Amino acid sequence: MGRIVKQISENTTKYYWYPGDKKDWVRAGIALGAGAAVFAVARLFTDGPLWGAVLGASATLAVAGFNFGRRDARALHTFPDVAAARRAAMVDTGRAAWRALVEGFGAAAAAVLIVNIPRTGFAYNWLLPIVPAIIGALGHQAGMLYERLQQTAAAEAAATKEASPVPAPPAEAAKAPEPAPVS
Repeated sequence: MGRIVKQISENTTKYYWYPGDKKDWVRAGIALGAGAAVFAVARLFTDGPLWGAVLGASATLAVAGFNFGRRDARALHTFPDVAAARRAAMVDTGRAAWRALVEGFGAAAAAVLIVNIPRTGFAYNWLLPIVPAIIGALGHQAGMLYERLQQTAAAEAAATKEASPVPAPPAEAAKAPEPAPVS
């Protein structure tokens, strides 16, 4: 949850709360910008808005899904013992539900957008509208996998650093030199 703090007077502070942090809004803008750029490029190379809408919505949902997947993986990684910390589990679950709602709405909006582009045929009306949702779901899984691999690599690096301390010098007793053989 983000907040904007405005000092109204010496004794009065006003807080404005909004969902997400600033970096989340920046990532959302990047996702929308990527989709708009892909739409514009696809529109230039195709005969109508259909392929631009399919590819642009797919790009937006892929980037958003990737970001949501990373957030979900981080939230899962920070889960302590759920029985001991129900409140933390509920907060993380609520945020994951919010991300799922946003992702689902984005997929539904993309499907409605694509269905309303005037083309007829089974592929245009039934297959292409679900392409952005599938791409978004794959992006979500890729984000979770990426974050999990980063967490695993960080844990392995910490374990390696912890397991290999500087070796101590050998603890050999000082030996007296052996006498030279008499000949």
